[in-house]
Amino acid sequence: MDVPLLKIRELLGILSDRDSVESAAKTSSSGGRAHDRKEFLHRFIDCENLRRTLTSWLEDLAEHRAAAPAFDPPFERIDLQKFDYALEGVQFQQLVRMPSAVYEPTSGALEGNAFLALEDFMHTSASSLWEAFWGEESNDLMPFYVSSLYDRNLKFYQAEKVIARGKTGRLCASAIMLKNPRHPQGKWDDVVELALLRPGVRSLDPTDEGDGDDSYPSFSLIGEALFFALRVLIARSVSRSSIPASSNYVFVLVVDSQHGSVVRVEGDLNKMDFDLNSNIYESAASWFKNHSRVSISPVERIWNNLGNANWGDVGALQALYATYHSIAQFASMPKNAIEDLAADHICRLQARKIERQLADNNSIDNLNNTKLNNNNGLFMSQHRTASPEIVELNEESVKVDHSQKPAKLLEVGDVVLLEDSNSRNGYRVDEVMNDSEFVYYITSRVDKPGEEDLFLYAGPHPSQMELAWEDMKLWYQVQRQTKVLGVMRQRGVSSKYLPRIIASGRAIHLGPCRKSSSGRNINCDNPWCGTPILVTAPVGPTVADLVKGGEFGPNEAIKCCHDCLSALSASGSAGVRHGDVRPENSSV
Repeated sequence: MDVPLLKIRELLGILSDRDSVESAAKTSSSGGRAHDRKEFLHRFIDCENLRRTLTSWLEDLAEHRAAAPAFDPPFERIDLQKFDYALEGVQFQQLVRMPSAVYEPTSGALEGNAFLALEDFMHTSASSLWEAFWGEESNDLMPFYVSSLYDRNLKFYQAEKVIARGKTGRLCASAIMLKNPRHPQGKWDDVVELALLRPGVRSLDPTDEGDGDDSYPSFSLIGEALFFALRVLIARSVSRSSIPASSNYVFVLVVDSQHGSVVRVEGDLNKMDFDLNSNIYESAASWFKNHSRVSISPVERIWNNLGNANWGDVGALQALYATYHSIAQFASMPKNAIEDLAADHICRLQARKIERQLADNNSIDNLNNTKLNNNNGLFMSQHRTASPEIVELNEESVKVDHSQKPAKLLEVGDVVLLEDSNSRNGYRVDEVMNDSEFVYYITSRVDKPGEEDLFLYAGPHPSQMELAWEDMKLWYQVQRQTKVLGVMRQRGVSSKYLPRIIASGRAIHLGPCRKSSSGRNINCDNPWCGTPILVTAPVGPTVADLVKGGEFGPNEAIKCCHDCLSALSASGSAGVRHGDVRPENSSV
């Protein structure tokens, strides 16, 4: 039976009114939650109160330190090593030196200089990282600046202005801030990264009875870092600015005049109780205990006795890596990936080998042209053999031997146990391949024999990164290919002309593992433990192999060109560009 038009309009009107009521209710509920969070942040100003509430929790964690570290480190050592390679060509220069003694009884000027040095350290870190990873092809100025926090009102000011007013003692932190034209002084939701300057960061926790190999900040400093981290997270959650979704974590540096530690706090604030009628500090402590993930690095040295930052050492490197991730939260994807810059390490390594081999030849010539001066007992060279600007090299003398086998190889029949983020699988080696640069394998799943052939690449062990040129080539192949294929998979790029990632992770082994049982950064006795592994599909001969076998005719060449263009088009849609298209890198 037909429904009258008037009746339909009435029904639509009822539904429309109901939707409006529900939408208004949701908006009101959302606005109420935002209001509660803003009021919570307004009241959340007593750092000491939160520290007292968290003390017992921190003490309980410290009691288990004998078996394992109380906190996980924010970064894996292999990632820091890769980041170190990427920074080889980046220049850092701290102009304001860090005073060696900050908190002496008559050290007001030194304390002020320490905050100026900390601001300069953070500015240098941010500007150099921005130029290296984001700003090379852009004329845009760095969208960040550095400011310091005044503890009386928890507002941000330039350290110079506070020092000029004689209120240096009220400074409690420095921060990298996002430039905000509407609020040039800076707001809490503009904080990119915080750094607390405190005396005696290296002192051990009072309950730590270990051997002292790993020194962590005291409970008091950890609690203070958590207080400021939570303020940043809450401010971001109620911000009207376009804060990215990945801003649910924040880094806080805890430093003194020589040492420092990195604190990383991550968590879902939707699981936090913002009831204003309850104790807000107990609510915050409960969130930290049950719904957050806190990572803390051991205290490492950042500045030397002259006040210069040791940019290449672990302490400064951890601080730089934290700054890099903090910037990445607010900036777009970097134009230069860490893997791309780290790959230049291979070229520098080859150049160094050539340089050293040439130097050895010159040293022999110098030795033959040197005689002992009997009058003063000094070696006097008759003539120098300094190289001109253009040097003709003997290709045979500087040729790098790529055919040398790596220190460890798998054999046909060996089984590799791989642990990735989802599962553990075994892969049996069916064939050993060698493309004259590195060795890789054709394998099959142990639990699915004969189903599908897979390529398996085994990178060098993290402890053997500097052993050989071959290891560096293989490291680049595994790490870079894993990154690229992972990005394409995340962005939904699929093509029959592109390889697909089957699994990636680290090799594990049967029996006891010294690394996992100790919980510390030491190597297991098993040579394969922790080795990075990449498994891809499909499997096929390379174009270079077909050419050598005389199986690559005109028809195959035309088809190969079509397939390669299709693959490049598909990868280009994900922003991935192939920088080394050649027969050895094309499978059919």
